[in-house]
Amino acid sequence: MRKLEVALGERSYPIYIGGGLLSSGIGAEHVVTDRALLVSNETVAPLYADRLALPGIDVQRVILPDGERYKRLETCERVYDALIEGRFDRSATIVALGGGVIGDLAGFCAATYQRGVGYIQIPTTLLAQVDSSVGGKTGVNHPKGKNMIGAFHQPRAVIADTDVLATLPNRELAAGLAEVVKYGLIRDRPFFDWLEAEAEALLRRDPEALAHAVAESCRNKAAVVAADEREAGERALLNLGHTFGHAIETYTGYSSWLHGEAVAVGLCMAARMSVELGWLAESEWERTRRLLERFGLPTEPPPIPEAQFRELMSVDKKSRGGRLRLVLLQGVGDAVVTADFDPAALDRTLATHP
Repeated sequence: MRKLEVALGERSYPIYIGGGLLSSGIGAEHVVTDRALLVSNETVAPLYADRLALPGIDVQRVILPDGERYKRLETCERVYDALIEGRFDRSATIVALGGGVIGDLAGFCAATYQRGVGYIQIPTTLLAQVDSSVGGKTGVNHPKGKNMIGAFHQPRAVIADTDVLATLPNRELAAGLAEVVKYGLIRDRPFFDWLEAEAEALLRRDPEALAHAVAESCRNKAAVVAADEREAGERALLNLGHTFGHAIETYTGYSSWLHGEAVAVGLCMAARMSVELGWLAESEWERTRRLLERFGLPTEPPPIPEAQFRELMSVDKKSRGGRLRLVLLQGVGDAVVTADFDPAALDRTLATHP
């Protein structure tokens, strides 16, 4: 088992990474009473809920429907109902067992139930293990924008059992690899080089390669979160590709594209725009595109009208004073957040990806 820490003073917490952690009982150390509410979905719960060992803890369950389209306030009501009917007070612990949708939604319920209770993240997808479970961003979607309703609320622990990745559908594995590639692009060129060298090992689910990818991704994210917990500056770099990707998800109604697939296209579009600005070498954009394609990810968006794409991008949490801010690249491993770009470069980028 590997153990990392998100260093946030009194809100610091561990990230455990390794095989067999679901049945290890390690989660019980982070439940402050003898009761917990397990939040999972109809796909994950039959596979893993009974394998999760929380010795000495009375675990109640609420099982939600599966899918991004259920990441909304109406679904939260079912979690609140279970908490209230179960007489959970402010010492409650919510255990989020699932992918990014469950982690974000259960975390938001933890942030808002009785003004905040504890929760533990047990991510069961690669994307959730390397990204959404770490950092305390919680939230739900609105029909007009992704993650527009939410709160910063750090978990007590993140438990990433890499054994669950062996049975992850190929499409879900690829979606998670998009977020892994992101870390190499924003701040870790040696990691990007490693991903190019070990792409086939990751695709065949070599346990050591997957554990390394999860650990390095979490190490990068933990460092950024520790430096900028509430996204006042550096943490916005973690959104490379997301402004483009969220526009795709909103346009398609959170139904036909996985988050990681939309992010993969967003990474390509951000890199392409960086080329249009003269900030990134054409060869580095090609490297980015080729690696994503090796992982079986899309690199072109659906046919969204240009004006509508731009309008959807404008509903973005990084915007300030009505000005769109984007995460762009000055090189592999060198990202910046800026509103100071030539709008014509964005026009050319959207025209290049009709």
